Amino acid sequence: MTLELLRIDDRLIHGQVVVGWGQPREIGFFVLVDDAIAAAEWEQELYRMGTPPEMAIEFVTVAQAVERLPHYQADPRVGMLLTGDIETMDRLTLAAPTLRQVTIGGVHMKPGRVQRMRFVFLSPDEEARLQAMAARGLTVVAQDVPSAPVTPLDEVLRGDGTT
Repeated sequence: MTLELLRIDDRLIHGQVVVGWGQPREIGFFVLVDDAIAAAEWEQELYRMGTPPEMAIEFVTVAQAVERLPHYQADPRVGMLLTGDIETMDRLTLAAPTLRQVTIGGVHMKPGRVQRMRFVFLSPDEEARLQAMAARGLTVVAQDVPSAPVTPLDEVLRGDGTT
């Protein structure tokens, strides 16, 4: 197996990720990529509490994720890599060009963002980063839950917030 899913979700690990994605896909490990959380034991403990014991979790910086990527890809278990924002995923995919697909799972409302889908709100900078990722050859899609249709980036960016 390998990394089954690279997901951007500002809530990182939560019930929808564990139950909706993790259990049906038989995720054996999560890699949470966040420079600040990788240094915050108390925050890591909060995410561990929401993760079942059969699903391992590792907290790493972007640099550590790039360094350990061959290990994650060779792991016999199914894995999911998560970032809490587009900027972190952009930095990661720039440094690790073997990564091929990114799923936007939840980027919620903040000042300066415009609603593109029911679960995707983007700033102009975030839109530009996603377009740059796609221009580098990554497939960028949006999908909040496994049963929902996959929406390609061009449709996300044209979105009026109703889907």
